[in-house]
Formats: sequence, C-alpha cells, structure tokens
Amino acid sequence: MNSNPPNSQNTNTLFDTRLKTRYRWDTAFQTLSWIAVILSIVVLTVLLIDVFFDGLPRLDWKLLTSFPSRRPEDAGLKSALVGTIWLMILTAIITFPIGVGAGIFLEEFSAENTFTKIIEVNINNLAAVPSIIYGLLGLQVFVRLLSPMTGGRSVLAGALTLSLLILPIVIVATREALKAVPDSLRQAGLALGATKWQVVREQIFPLALPGILTGTILALSRAIGETAPLITLGALTFIAFLPSLSLEGLQTPFTALPIQIFNWVSRPQEEFHTVAAAGIIVLMVVLLAMNGTAIFLRNKFQK
Repeated sequence: MNSNPPNSQNTNTLFDTRLKTRYRWDTAFQTLSWIAVILSIVVLTVLLIDVFFDGLPRLDWKLLTSFPSRRPEDAGLKSALVGTIWLMILTAIITFPIGVGAGIFLEEFSAENTFTKIIEVNINNLAAVPSIIYGLLGLQVFVRLLSPMTGGRSVLAGALTLSLLILPIVIVATREALKAVPDSLRQAGLALGATKWQVVREQIFPLALPGILTGTILALSRAIGETAPLITLGALTFIAFLPSLSLEGLQTPFTALPIQIFNWVSRPQEEFHTVAAAGIIVLMVVLLAMNGTAIFLRNKFQK
C-alpha cells in the first residue's frame, strides 16, 4: 500500500514542477548573461584591433616627444601626455585622503540620524551625476571664484574638478570595503581596551585597504578618460610647452590626452585620424600602467 496520502503526492508533484521551472529560468538567465559577456568581449576586441592597426603606422618615438602641430606628420602627444600624468597624480593625491577619510567617518564614527542619512543619499546620487555638471561646477568655483589660488584654467583647477567627479565613487567603495570586515574584530578590539580609532587604524583599515584600492582604481580609470569637464574648464588643444615641476606649474594652462585625441578626430584630414588612433593606444597604455601599479599595491597590502 502507498503510505503517502493523495494530497501529499499532489503537493510533492507541484513542488517538483515549480523547482524544475525555476531551474530552467536560472539556466536561461545564465545563458543570456554569458552571451552578453561574450558579445561585449568580441566587440571590445574588434575595436581594439581596429584602433591598433589604424594607429600602428604613427606609433613611434616622435609621437611621444613632439608637441602638437598643424601638420599631422609632425603632431605629437608630449604636452598632452605630461598633462594627463599631472592630472592623475594630483587627482589621486587630493581624492584618496579625502574620500577614504569621509568613508571611514560615515561608516565607523557617524551617528545614525537624519542628517547622516541625507548625506548618504546625496553621495549615492552624486555618483551618477553626468560629468558635464561637475565641469560647470569646476568652471564657476575653481576657475572663477578661486582664480587667485588656482590660476584660472589651470592644471590645479582640472585636478580639483576631476577629484569632485570621483569622490563619491571612492567614498562608496570605502564604505563597502569597511562593511565587509566582520564586526567581531571591532568587538574584540574594544573588549581588549583599545579605543575606536585604534581599532579602525590597526585592524579594520588594513583589512579593508585592498577593497578601497579597488574602488580607487575604478574611480581613476573613469577620470583619466573624461573629456567633457576638461573642455568646460577650457583645457587647450595646442600647448607647445610643459608645466614646470613647481607650485607655479600647477597654475599653468594644460591639455590632456582625451582633449588632444578629440581635437584630432574632429579634423577632416585622414592623417589626423591616424594620429588620433595612435593617441588612443598611448592612452590605453597609460591606463593599464596606472591600473597595474594600483593592482600591485592592492595585492601587496592584501598579503
């Protein structure tokens, strides 16, 4: 005799049917996800190969050591490359301590109240604001109001604007990295008599640092390719000099690789398009070198 009542058999059958349907949906979603990833990689590979072969004839030492020129055979990236390096170094110096400090304060020390919640909501919203808005803000604040300090349309104004652009990303990444550290470590440190700052400094922050560096890498990767805010600030497309390595050099006009590439792409001559493709390759090499350095530091701290 069957020991299971009829109602129990019907329930088990219905449960098995729903489970199989759910597995089918999971498999379909997984398949679509893999298709999307593969298509993205294929499109990216095709674009990279096309850019590489277009820019290869102009990818030489002269490209890196020459200033921009009206003649495509003499045009180079020297001032734009140095300007990009200046911008990224200054942006990292400004953003990292402020962004990480704000993330640590909001996550570890701030009280749970309405004011804190308003700040958190605004930081999350600022991470999605279009970059042109930050360019307009930088134009008004750093170029016009703070002109005596920044020198107007200068390297310092550009770095401050890019810092505002990526600060929300660094703050959010810092908070998420701190949340990933188990609370038991905080409680153990406090139980041993350490202050809250000592626990954060000696235990929590070192464990969260790899995740913080990952967020910083992503933020700087966004900043290095931004064109709209720099155009709004008034970055030049033709500079035949390099800023000096001094405080006065921070207040000099500047250009950057995205600005120079944009200028060459907008030219009607086909030769300038070839130079622009070579500039894109240089920009990707700088991006990979910057990310590689950050990843090395992240893995070192992670060990």
